[in-house]
Amino acid sequence: MKKAFLIVILLLLIFSQSHEPVFQQVVLEKSAYVFLLHGLARSSRSMGELENSLLSHGYRVIKVDYPSTEHPIEYLADEILSDVIEQYSKAVQTKIHFVTHSMGGIVVRYYLRHHDLPNLGRIVMLSPPNQGSELVDRLRGNFLFKKRYGPAGQQLGTDEGSILVSLGPVDFELGVITGTRSFNPISSIMIPGPDDGVVSVARAKVSGMTDFLTIPQSHAFIVHNQEVIDQVVHFLKNGEFRHKAPEKGGQSIH
Repeated sequence: MKKAFLIVILLLLIFSQSHEPVFQQVVLEKSAYVFLLHGLARSSRSMGELENSLLSHGYRVIKVDYPSTEHPIEYLADEILSDVIEQYSKAVQTKIHFVTHSMGGIVVRYYLRHHDLPNLGRIVMLSPPNQGSELVDRLRGNFLFKKRYGPAGQQLGTDEGSILVSLGPVDFELGVITGTRSFNPISSIMIPGPDDGVVSVARAKVSGMTDFLTIPQSHAFIVHNQEVIDQVVHFLKNGEFRHKAPEKGGQSIH
């Protein structure tokens, strides 16, 4: 009987020691939500690695799977994204962050331009066409392009009538990461300066952004890059990216 009692005590001690850190982690978990918005003609599955990393850091992740090729940006923001956010925005003390890929960033910008979100946190955009893409300028009249990318794809040009011009500067904490590697030399010919195969480095920027970073990745694969994912988490926590110090005689990566 005494032996059984000692075994029970020992098990209780082991249990409490092994589970105490887990309990502390739950208590210290961030209560913030992070909304993930995929890019044009993609799905929420493309944001899987980001989701897993954010969950491991204690964020509550909401993957928004929206029909990016079926409606214009205004509808995607006002009807679809708005309905999703409404379910989580009532607790004012709970921050809502966003991490977006490509056109997902434009949908969020449009939403925030026309809707109040008092508990808005920080936003990271990956390869966003903040000032449009010359590739769209060249291809949007093509039948196959129209069919593949729908009405929203038509809105991502660089002309003065573009929906992007009407959005103006951003007035929230925004970090932008864009790529400098292209696997499509034909598309890169159409894009002035360094680009990721879809968006130029210059046109990923937007006035008012908090921080900016370039990574040697392509437009499609930037969401899967571990360094990018680590930088996303760092910005959400600190409001800035972790920049490498420039080498002697060299330049910083931002």
